[in-house]
Amino acid sequence: MSPIEFLTAYSGRWHGMNRLYVNPNDPPDESESKLTITPLLRNSFVRIDQTWAFQGRPQEGSLLVGADGDANQVSVHWIDTFHMGRKVMACIGPIGHEHGIDVLGSYAAPPGPDWGWRIQIINPAPDRLDIRMFNISPEGSEALAVNATYNSASGARPE
Repeated sequence: MSPIEFLTAYSGRWHGMNRLYVNPNDPPDESESKLTITPLLRNSFVRIDQTWAFQGRPQEGSLLVGADGDANQVSVHWIDTFHMGRKVMACIGPIGHEHGIDVLGSYAAPPGPDWGWRIQIINPAPDRLDIRMFNISPEGSEALAVNATYNSASGARPE
């Protein structure tokens, strides 16, 4: 199944919990979260929209997912009000990854070298979707930054 088919099967609205780890040694900042998955352009792409809060302040983000079967590559373009400012992070990864979708991008961290960023979108159960994001140090060490878990409102996979 292609990443687009995978996500299209989960189209609709989801509700859950967002856990943001600003410092990996501290407890996460938790908030309720909503997720909407929308197929676009005759099912050529999928947009994932999220809402959550950080310290009580509303936040939003979007992931635009595409897949190139010829190149065996999935791409995700990520924007949000908390992490990215007015920039877009482009991430890529192989189609058919064991986690569902697993892509890598990077961001500038002046005055030092760029840091990596991993985004995973997985379905650990038929009525659940998880989005996990990891900070990757220039030395390659990964730390969980976001762990968002979603269930469909009806307890079953949305239509």
